Amino acid sequence: MTEWLDPTLLGTLVASTLRVATPLILCALAGVLCERAGVIDLGLEGKMLMTAFVAASVGSATGSPALALAAALIVGVALSMLHGYACVSHTGDQVVMGMAITMTAAGLTVVLAIAWFSLGGQTPPLPESVRFARWFEGAADAAAQVPVVGSLLRFGALALLGHTAFVYGAFALVLGAWWLLYRTRFGLRLRAAGENPAMLDAAGVSVTALRYQALALNGVLAALAGAYLVLAQNPGFIPNMTAGRGYMALAALIFGKWHPVGALWACLLFGFLDAVAIRLQGVALPAALGGSEVPVQAIQALPYVLTVVLLAGFIGSSRAPRALGVPYVKER
Repeated sequence: MTEWLDPTLLGTLVASTLRVATPLILCALAGVLCERAGVIDLGLEGKMLMTAFVAASVGSATGSPALALAAALIVGVALSMLHGYACVSHTGDQVVMGMAITMTAAGLTVVLAIAWFSLGGQTPPLPESVRFARWFEGAADAAAQVPVVGSLLRFGALALLGHTAFVYGAFALVLGAWWLLYRTRFGLRLRAAGENPAMLDAAGVSVTALRYQALALNGVLAALAGAYLVLAQNPGFIPNMTAGRGYMALAALIFGKWHPVGALWACLLFGFLDAVAIRLQGVALPAALGGSEVPVQAIQALPYVLTVVLLAGFIGSSRAPRALGVPYVKER
């Protein structure tokens, strides 16, 4: 137990939490924006998976991280526009369309990877030149040399420094999403599209246009989450590498009551549990409990169990936007 109080271990645990939570944060923000506008998005998992595959494929083919990221953004927005075409323009079932995107991405990425790379559904490992570099690496060792407060500074450096631009950008985007939703006219109208679209339409504002704009932002954020998985976190694409993160992000935004900051705290909680689960692998139980190792399967299930518990406990107390999932048809 005492080893868990070691500043180096704690700093590493916080750093792992931030890295693991980053795709959840980006994906949850994507869900917050489109669901605040009245569009349910169960396709977040599929958008992350498809954009991760595209980023890895383009990065492997071109060797350019900028092109890989740009391709992911284009595909993410295109999938959101497809979602909007089916559900906003043609009043299709939003839940069915979201699941269709996810199921199609799960199969299509594997088929294309096998056809293009012949590596069993994976892409070739990306070289370091394609992956985004970590900022301020080595700062922890330098901080440890400071007299008296060296250990404290080392903890802070380990926890907060040495991350990629994606991690810092995710936290900046939380503030940006809050400001957009609650401090701008566009945000007021976007929230109105999810609460009372008829009133918004009566004021002369196009509900359809607002929902498409929210979906465009949704596609950008989901693409950033997918690109992060292969350009910063993992060295390449593997089948179903999102591992349910899109659904965990949906649980986080529900737990956070469709608020960017609330969703952030839920994502950090999920990230912390995931980081602890990784740390617990191979750790032996106390002698009083048998002394054997903690089962890996039980450890890996922790974040998903919490997702179910939070959904069961909070989905009834969290009030969704009143027009969420309801197609709007303009009266003639």
